[in-house]
Amino acid sequence: MSRTVLLADDDDAIRTVLTQALMRAGYEVRSSGTAAMLWRAVAAGEGDVVVSDVVLPDENAFELLPRMKKVRPDLPVIVMSAKNTIMTAITAAERGAFDYLPKPFDLNELLNLVGKALEQAPKANVVSAARLAQQSERLPLIGRSPVMQEIYRIIARMTQTDLTVMISGESGTGKELVARALHDYSKRRRGPFVAINMAAIPRELIESELFGHEKGSFTGATQRYAGKFEQAQGGTLFLDEIGDMPMEAQTRLLRVLQQGEFTLVGGRVPVKANVRIIAATHRDLRGLIAQGTFREDLYFRLNVVPVRLPPLRERLEDIEDLVAHFLDQAVARGLPRKTFDRDAIERLKRYRWPGNVRELENLVQRISAVYVEDVVGADAVEAELRSARTDGEPPMAEAGEGMNLSAFAENWLRRYFASFEPELPPPGVHLRVIREVEAPTILAALVATGGNQLKAAELLGINRNTLRTRIRDLGINTRQTRRPA
Repeated sequence: MSRTVLLADDDDAIRTVLTQALMRAGYEVRSSGTAAMLWRAVAAGEGDVVVSDVVLPDENAFELLPRMKKVRPDLPVIVMSAKNTIMTAITAAERGAFDYLPKPFDLNELLNLVGKALEQAPKANVVSAARLAQQSERLPLIGRSPVMQEIYRIIARMTQTDLTVMISGESGTGKELVARALHDYSKRRRGPFVAINMAAIPRELIESELFGHEKGSFTGATQRYAGKFEQAQGGTLFLDEIGDMPMEAQTRLLRVLQQGEFTLVGGRVPVKANVRIIAATHRDLRGLIAQGTFREDLYFRLNVVPVRLPPLRERLEDIEDLVAHFLDQAVARGLPRKTFDRDAIERLKRYRWPGNVRELENLVQRISAVYVEDVVGADAVEAELRSARTDGEPPMAEAGEGMNLSAFAENWLRRYFASFEPELPPPGVHLRVIREVEAPTILAALVATGGNQLKAAELLGINRNTLRTRIRDLGINTRQTRRPA
């Protein structure tokens, strides 16, 4: 029996394309251009799934969603939005949407999501709408790249659960920001958020810091101490740099995860652990397991929901939004308003950012404080990037600077490896190098052909379908390659 999709979008062209795709997939489609028409169809009991743009001419879909869920709680609703922020994902979940699709999206992605929506019952979210509105301007996660969109969707889904989350990523990518977002929009948000960095505490004190100790349990224990587990009761415990936890503490932590209780150092009475665990690391835990310095059983207990934060060099399209955010922060701290011109932004996008988002934030704050010009140009950015280097070398060797491609790759790899010292980087360097070369190669071909993908594919020696797939997977913005009419 054919299933019916209720489609709402005020753009005639988008409605036509989506209607044709859904009908080819075997669905019946009832399309509309307003929220009022969509509401009449829902209230009349029509449709098996809703696909709606957030912004409709007469009403926002987020305002309509609660009414739809009230009259038809089992009707899955998929929302589409060009405003691709974490707040869109969380608001969609809070209002009861099955999921959201950031525009632009692949038609196959929509069809897959419609299929899943028809198979699964939607789950409601409990995040306060008033609280979302209050905090939307202060939320620290910034970016509209495809990789960040997926992270937003994971966070939105995980706000409903107490599942343990493992966040991995290089230093400076924002692991604690993700942990805080998971806590701030969860059912534990009224409880404490307690963070502990394993790498910053002497190994002999970690167990006491985590689990607390009784008076007299060791030399210097002059009074009872409530550890991080006890401080985090009813809330979230963030275990940062979990790869640096000593084996003895790993054993005790595993026992807590298995039994749901712990004892203080020197104590005898178990204490129930009412906390959600979020762990983070920049290290390769599987490699540590192979070396015998990290417990495999603990790894699987912690890695229930893995979240990988991409380094900034893998989401360079987010730099402009990040710069705007950090400039706003600088103004809030009393610094004068600055803007970065287009050349400055493009220079930032050519840098490799070994310090990731944290390094970009420091650079923007430094420029806001030191430079007197209201408009920051590429020369100022170049000067700051060079001055920030400790080795006196340019921040990036670029094509045309007396270096062939092989030498450039060697130079880049040396710096990449150096950023992980004294540890080795995670596996997959070969694929990472390929990605680093492939994206600018495709972009250069598109620029050379004025955005003509057929000619660019011929230039690259690949077919057009392969080129389109790589453009999508690499997140290449083709609009900037088109020649003006």
